[in-house]
Amino acid sequence: MKKLLFNTGIIVSLFVAGCRKAALSENLSTSSVNVSEFVEYVIPKGEHYANGNDFTALDISELKFTVRFDSSCIYKTASPENQFDINKLYGFSDNGALHQQYSARFGWRWSDGALRLFAYTYNNGVRSSRELGIVPIGEDVHCSIGVTGKGYVFVVDEKSETMERLSTSSTAKGYRLYPYFGGNEPAPHDVHIWIKEEN
Repeated sequence: MKKLLFNTGIIVSLFVAGCRKAALSENLSTSSVNVSEFVEYVIPKGEHYANGNDFTALDISELKFTVRFDSSCIYKTASPENQFDINKLYGFSDNGALHQQYSARFGWRWSDGALRLFAYTYNNGVRSSRELGIVPIGEDVHCSIGVTGKGYVFVVDEKSETMERLSTSSTAKGYRLYPYFGGNEPAPHDVHIWIKEEN
């Protein structure tokens, strides 16, 4: 009987340890991130804008960066229909105009149990978006937006999608666009996103 209880105790302990390991991996934050390479953007609870959201002028043909989402990017909106709003990740305005006139950036949201990335553009005030795929929590994701004469080329790791671009200059002239939560609702809790720009 003592041996049975002992063996049962070991099995229960292993099961609990296994559950703890799974929980830790689900809540993987940035313990392995070299913070000297990444910038941490925090969108505070009840806000839309990330900290460090300053105005930086750009004149570029491509924006390349690595992003890491941690478990704070898993959320539930107060209104169920808002769960499908696209949050903004990173990108730039274009055509020397405000971003809600001309811009290209990545969007993201947590929906249907996964974190999804989107191509997200404005052309002459008309918004367009296209889902690019699901990305993992806690892992580096390599992204870029390239500018061609009549298109924005969005790349996530190996996948590429082209979105229309009505500005025909050879480079995008505008300003950098930073993480933003919403949509209609502000962040339900502090949201942490880690970004490293690449050359």
